Amino acid sequence: MATKTRIDIHNRTFQMVFSAVMVALATVLSVIPVMQLPFGGSVTLFSQVPILAVSWILGIPWGLASGLAYAILQLLVGGIGNFSYVQGILAYIILVFADYLVPFTFLGFGGMFKRVIKNPYTAASVGTVMVCAIRYISHFISGATIWTEYAPDTAIKAVLAYSASYNATYMVPETIISVIGICAVIALLNKLAPKQQTAATGEEKTEE
Repeated sequence: MATKTRIDIHNRTFQMVFSAVMVALATVLSVIPVMQLPFGGSVTLFSQVPILAVSWILGIPWGLASGLAYAILQLLVGGIGNFSYVQGILAYIILVFADYLVPFTFLGFGGMFKRVIKNPYTAASVGTVMVCAIRYISHFISGATIWTEYAPDTAIKAVLAYSASYNATYMVPETIISVIGICAVIALLNKLAPKQQTAATGEEKTEE
């Protein structure tokens, strides 16, 4: 008698549980930085990968839902205190959207090239770089608008250059780590897939 080992990724209960676990894992990894910058931003140990994995395995809708949940948790865990450093409704809106909701929710688009690019590693890498670029641009906008006081000069060029370089300091390594992480996830999935197929074949023969 064959043992059922296949996982139905289309099962709604599995999708909900898997997404919740990945959001929790991403949140835990995000509070254990490898490198912490003085004015916000950090390099983490694969904190983006769980959300990228949801997008890759379950699809973009689930990826976006998980990304939004992750973004809200990021705002609650580390963003509430930042409201005391900015003033005005516009600044609050930019803080919420540019530093949290947009950059982390858009991680859910990480699997966008899964059915477009044949090589899964290339597809995942390109998708990861794209969403990290969106996150970088979002943080850049925030740095160039509500965090200008930390720039060495108030001139527009100096503020833009400061925001660009500061955010690149952590986003470049974070992107590289995320690409490595999601490719490792895909490699693991590829190793598990033949076992699931073998188990499924065994079940069919047993039923016959």
